[in-house]
Amino acid sequence: MITPSLLLRRAIQIDAVVSGAMALLLTLATGLVAGLTQLPAALLLESGLFLIAYVALIGWLGTRDTMPRLLVLAVIIGNAAWTLGSIGLLFSGAVSPNLLGQIFVAMQAVAVGVFAELQFIGLRKSSAVQTA
Repeated sequence: MITPSLLLRRAIQIDAVVSGAMALLLTLATGLVAGLTQLPAALLLESGLFLIAYVALIGWLGTRDTMPRLLVLAVIIGNAAWTLGSIGLLFSGAVSPNLLGQIFVAMQAVAVGVFAELQFIGLRKSSAVQTA
C-alpha cells in the first residue's frame, strides 16, 4: 500500500472525470460519433462500455487514503497499453477513419498517454505505508 502523492491522486481523479465524459459520449452518442469519424460503431460502443467499468475502478481508487501499489501500476500499464493500442489501430488498416476520426483517435491516445505519465510520476513521488 502507498500513501498517494497529490499528483497521483489528482491524475487519477482527472482521468476518472475525462474517461467518464468519454464513456458517456461513446455510449450515448455512438451513432453520431461513428458518422462523424467513420470509426466502427461497435468499436466505439464497446470502448464506451469498457470505460464505464474503468471509471468505476479509478473513481473508487481516487478516493482512497491509501492505494494498492499494484493496482496503481495496473492502471498506469493499462493507460500505456491503451495509448499504444490506439496508435496501432490507426496504422493497422483494421479501421478506415476519416481525418476527423484519425484526429479523434490520436488526441485521445495523447491524453491517455499524458495520464499514464503523470500517474507514473505521481507514483514515484508517493510513499510506502508504514505498518506498525
